[in-house]
Amino acid sequence: MKTQRAPKLSPRMQAAIEELKALVRAHYPDATFRVARSPEEPGSIELIATVDAADTDAVLDVVIDRVLQFQLEDRLPIHVIPVRPRERVLAMLREAQAERGEAPPP
Repeated sequence: MKTQRAPKLSPRMQAAIEELKALVRAHYPDATFRVARSPEEPGSIELIATVDAADTDAVLDVVIDRVLQFQLEDRLPIHVIPVRPRERVLAMLREAQAERGEAPPP
């Protein structure tokens, strides 16, 4: 099993990440975060925000203007990736199965 280390970040990138975390937490106080290099673009940094929200697009709405400023004006290759916690995803799957009349998995 390969252990993934947090990427080394410049002070500017670290400050950008902290600012984006604060923006998300202002709307979603229970959000948790992980920072990783993009698997598709190793020069890019992903701030993965785990947020218990029905609509992850709403999370992006909170940060998109600032992300674009970081990318275009500051030339910081940063992206915010909102994801739901595992429990929320499982609940959504069970709900969809119930709506279709399917039995839940064992």
